[in-house]
Amino acid sequence: EEQLVESGGGLVEAGGSLTLSCTTSGFAFDEHAIGWFRQAPGREREVVSCISARTPQSYYADSVKGRFAISRDSAKNTAYLQMHNLKPDDTAIYYCAASNGCGTSHYLYDYWGQGTQVTVSS
Repeated sequence: EEQLVESGGGLVEAGGSLTLSCTTSGFAFDEHAIGWFRQAPGREREVVSCISARTPQSYYADSVKGRFAISRDSAKNTAYLQMHNLKPDDTAIYYCAASNGCGTSHYLYDYWGQGTQVTVSS
């Protein structure tokens, strides 16, 4: 069974940092791109970042460029999202997901985690 488990969320003050982890099992991690999405109350789920399976390619939403960094560790079947200079607008549930290729639409992703809450206080 394919599983993705997010961790590392929490409450942080504006300007602070958090690192989210996405630990996976049950599918070929090295053959899947990993995306991070977020959804705030009353808003649609939006892509934050994505990292490709083999080539070192990544994508960032304009709202997080320069503040967030995505990475992956094949030895641990885990992907990470480092978040710096956090803003109240970053408050959301953050999800990781796996896909055959990086994309901005959540419809492209086959497997999803349950999400982790990130709350940024002003």
